[in-house]
Amino acid sequence: QGFIIPFFILRCYPTPTTAKCEVYKETHHYPQYPPHHHLTAAAEMGKSSATAFSKRKNSGGGSSSSSRTLRFEDGATQFRQRIVVSLLSHRPLLIRNIRADDLQNPGLKDYEASFLRLIDQLTNGSKIEINSTGTQLRFHPGTLLGGTDLKHACPDSRSIGWFLEGILPLAPFGKESLAITFTGITDGLCQVDPSADYWNRSGLPLFSAFGIGVENDFDEEKPQIRVLQRAAAPESEGNGKVLFTCPIVKQLQSIDMVDPGKIKRIRGTAISCKIVSSSMAARVAYAAKGIFHKLLPDVWIHTDVHTSKRHRCGPSPGIMMVVSSESTTGIILTAECCMDHRQHQQGVNTDSSLIPSKTGLEIPEDLGKRGACMLLEEIRRGGCIDTSCQSLAFLWMALTPEDVSRIRVGTLSQYSIETLRLIKHAFDVEFKVTPDMESKTVLLSCLGTGYRNMAKAST
Repeated sequence: QGFIIPFFILRCYPTPTTAKCEVYKETHHYPQYPPHHHLTAAAEMGKSSATAFSKRKNSGGGSSSSSRTLRFEDGATQFRQRIVVSLLSHRPLLIRNIRADDLQNPGLKDYEASFLRLIDQLTNGSKIEINSTGTQLRFHPGTLLGGTDLKHACPDSRSIGWFLEGILPLAPFGKESLAITFTGITDGLCQVDPSADYWNRSGLPLFSAFGIGVENDFDEEKPQIRVLQRAAAPESEGNGKVLFTCPIVKQLQSIDMVDPGKIKRIRGTAISCKIVSSSMAARVAYAAKGIFHKLLPDVWIHTDVHTSKRHRCGPSPGIMMVVSSESTTGIILTAECCMDHRQHQQGVNTDSSLIPSKTGLEIPEDLGKRGACMLLEEIRRGGCIDTSCQSLAFLWMALTPEDVSRIRVGTLSQYSIETLRLIKHAFDVEFKVTPDMESKTVLLSCLGTGYRNMAKAST
């Protein structure tokens, strides 16, 4: 009785006779087991197969959050990028050892906590868990909402550009269009953070390349970054204001930016805040134009002077310059430089038309020449985007439709290399990196994941 069922099953399959006999000999021993043992074995087999299927399901991106969690043990490295990737990939995030070696000030800094409050304001359902020492962060992403008339106060430890850079990749994927006003420092920290003027000149053309705001006919419905009031480092007292607006899209479009073209024009702005002598900005622009005019005639750098009474700028003085070049193929490269406010606090008289060079400070002419040389260095490296925009372009390339996107860059920065590794870890997208020895540039290409903004209404 114990081998009737296995023999019947074997008769259903066209197996050779020898195979039948071998299996029959094995099943002939079934009566030695307790009654109904074959049913128990089948139940155990079904349970084990169900367990194996559950493991395969979880490993393939199922509902288990432990296998999908993005885990990082190296602290606050790429803090903003990891939160952005967690939101876009809908995967939980766990960051450990955040400045665990710092005995005096371990854990998150004030600007990182402020960025988490900004993300909480832009999303719905996000869950943020921080341990008592601040060295561990657990982030469960929610849904991007967007919204208008939003406001966020940035601490003076970082400029507005640092927060603006963090939310640029998220802005087009909200439920509704985004309009947010930042208050804080606008100028004077370009050594560590790209300013709002930089993103206005170099970031917005990248929005158009990926099809963000292209279908909108009115200027109010296109991406905009407007500096309403300026405040230089180190103190802003809430006077600096930047308005960022961005429409939403259903899906990005692929890009093919491989031809940098030839430089045809240069545009720029020399800015001064709370400096009595209005000629300081003019001297910066004049020195920069003196270098550019040796290479091409179409150069225009205007001055933008802000005072406390007329423009309500911040209490700290500052000078900066942002210049950009445009090629025959529409490629825009941008560079910026500013006065180091730490050196300025050594006792410089802002009423003076000259900055003493004995204290190690730059005179306006040196500042203008340095900014011009920084732009020329970006042009010498080649490529279709400048160094600070590489990470934003790579992230959006991974989110494009399932088509090949290509871009040419001059030199990959270390931050961009870490971004490529993060994209591989979160989206499983690999970039093909091809060095071009003739032009001394690097060509990167990838196949997009077909990311779609499911929060956008179909109508």
